[in-house]
Amino acid sequence: MPPLYLTYMNRFDVEALRITDDEVLAAIEDQLATQGRGEAVIEPRMHLEPGVVHGHFNVLRGSLGGEVDAAGVKVVSDFYDNYKYNLPSELAILMLFDRFKGVPRAIIDASAITDMRTGAVTAIGAKYLARKNSKVLGHIGARGTAYWNVRLLDKLFHFEEIRVHSRRPESRDAFAARLEKDLGKRIVVTDDWESCVRGADIVVEASRLTKPEPLLKTEWIKKGALVMPYGTMSAVELSLADLADKFLMDDFGQARAGRFGALRPHFDAGILHEGRYHAEIGQVVAGLKPGRESDDETILFWHRGLSLSDIALGHAMLKKGEALGIGQRLRFG
Repeated sequence: MPPLYLTYMNRFDVEALRITDDEVLAAIEDQLATQGRGEAVIEPRMHLEPGVVHGHFNVLRGSLGGEVDAAGVKVVSDFYDNYKYNLPSELAILMLFDRFKGVPRAIIDASAITDMRTGAVTAIGAKYLARKNSKVLGHIGARGTAYWNVRLLDKLFHFEEIRVHSRRPESRDAFAARLEKDLGKRIVVTDDWESCVRGADIVVEASRLTKPEPLLKTEWIKKGALVMPYGTMSAVELSLADLADKFLMDDFGQARAGRFGALRPHFDAGILHEGRYHAEIGQVVAGLKPGRESDDETILFWHRGLSLSDIALGHAMLKKGEALGIGQRLRFG
């Protein structure tokens, strides 16, 4: 057997790449189009629950064709109480493989990848599904993915008003301060869900609940809005689905994968089902299905997170690292 090597990239290597917003968005938009054309393989995520704390592990698997010939597996922890230990709630490792030979190619700290690719799917979803003149963003949640949601959404829409809310005052204040510094604009911090969400053009629900609780009320959503819930536990009322003219997902195969997910109760109750489903966002990006067709449409987009997005962004980071000499070359076999 010839010598085999793989690249290891830790958090400091990933930071040294200084990957740009445009690079993140391009990698994910290309991935969604590839998926939409049927040039990828994705399997529903799996969950491992230790049963001793508020937390679980997600295992995501996929193989991405097109211009990115790579397969991969990501394991990401989601531990609600990590803020007590000054740790992120989500920590992740991505393993990339040659999809033709199965040879390991890289091990990458994917904590930042998780945040970036989630924000990119949110932003690209809005690019195709929100009204072009959207001016007000209402964002619930302040974890790492939340930052990239707001950052990349604002890059595309240049909002006149950005409202944020999360459960802990210190969390939402720190979140707003970081956004104000990086975006160079005032962020409105709200003390409650209603003042954050009511009348917003784009609503993102990325809350951190330990159990389902309908905190986001359907009556607050204005006609023509885009609503994107992706929290682990449902925070929306069942009636939200009745409001939507179109319902989309990132991958419909994950609609019933595991017990977690913002719209899981809607599927369990039969309110959302295959006949209620419009398209996967990749089909819209690829031009195979229409996105928003009028300003009056109220659209619901649920993204659960794609292994393919992790693979695409990890591949882009690996290529940039090779060009810049960033990362550690390890002997595998």
